[in-house]
Amino acid sequence: LNELLSNSNYNVKAVNFSTYGASLIYLDKERKRLTPLYNYLKVMPPNISNSIYAENGGLLEFTRKTASPDLGFLNSGLQIKWLQTDKPEIYAKVKNVLHFPQYLSFLFTGRIISEYTSIGCHTALWDFDRHQYHNWVKSLDFELPKPISNSTVFENTFRGKNINFGVGIHDSSAALVPYLLSNKKEFILVSTGTWCVAMNPFNKEPLTQQEIKNNCLCYLSIHQEQVKSSRFYMGYMHETNAKRMSDYFGVADEIFKKVKLDSEEINQLNHKYGNEMVFFKNGIPDNYLDEEVEMTKFSTYSEAYHQLMIDLTRLSIQSIENIIPANDTSDKIFITGGFAKNDIYIKLLADFFIDKEVYTSEVDNASALGAAAVIWKKINAEIDPEFDLGLKLWKNN
Repeated sequence: LNELLSNSNYNVKAVNFSTYGASLIYLDKERKRLTPLYNYLKVMPPNISNSIYAENGGLLEFTRKTASPDLGFLNSGLQIKWLQTDKPEIYAKVKNVLHFPQYLSFLFTGRIISEYTSIGCHTALWDFDRHQYHNWVKSLDFELPKPISNSTVFENTFRGKNINFGVGIHDSSAALVPYLLSNKKEFILVSTGTWCVAMNPFNKEPLTQQEIKNNCLCYLSIHQEQVKSSRFYMGYMHETNAKRMSDYFGVADEIFKKVKLDSEEINQLNHKYGNEMVFFKNGIPDNYLDEEVEMTKFSTYSEAYHQLMIDLTRLSIQSIENIIPANDTSDKIFITGGFAKNDIYIKLLADFFIDKEVYTSEVDNASALGAAAVIWKKINAEIDPEFDLGLKLWKNN
């Protein structure tokens, strides 16, 4: 920010913050940071979460009510209970707890605040049935701040310049914002990468225990409404199984990037195997690597790779279908991230969802764009933001 303010090419009017979720900062009564930013991949002792589940209706009901699958440290609210149990001497000094985006905002405004997207991100803190903090939060020795709107800004002087500072926003929710603000009709957003996360901001059906079992959850949007979502570990499964494939055929690990969509090869594989899965036929292994598939059944790397993508796309379709309600009226699917560049994946999705238009979307820094968009009206009330989402409609031949 210092560099931008000292650059005459920019006139900084406002600043907002977007970070990953599931990360907390603990402050003492002097508002000094007490701990490092604990990694959300840290292992949560089972007794911590199990005690909260037991006191609040059991695992399935608690996770349904909070829209937070049992994810260990990724349930950031449970990190507070971990600190209380594992480091009581530090916990005793805690006066305030902030999620990472709000801590960055605090550094510039001094405000102790919360907002809905961070609280509603599988934290185990929010009661989606009652739209308030879950009752277990009352057992804490301090109060969590009441969430405020993501459009809120606080004016403060920084380096002699008056700047409006936003309250911060969770990155996945921020990435959804440009699509919410630029589409009048209902849609589904599929963000692909190591995890593929399908998000449906228009599914109003309450989350069920069965959906929790199917790896579904809900986020809270900037409009304080649920965003029913499902997660699928597609990117990692793709990486590990493509590596086994390249080892067998003696080719470079990333040769898949050069494999071109071959519709005839897909037709031949569909004729050969029908609707039967070849990869993951007996389910997804714990290490996500299917070593039961005999590579000898494929004559080329391209053939094997096409079949891998057929089966991964089938699993991805199941994940997407988990968030499509019975009365679905969405007519578009937007695909972002790494697999938006995979023509095999996009073709197979478009072939299946024939009632919807399938678009690939390439947006640089979508989370940063969303963070800026939510406070845009505070400094440009007369002008609507415009978004270039890099949309490309997929048309099957």
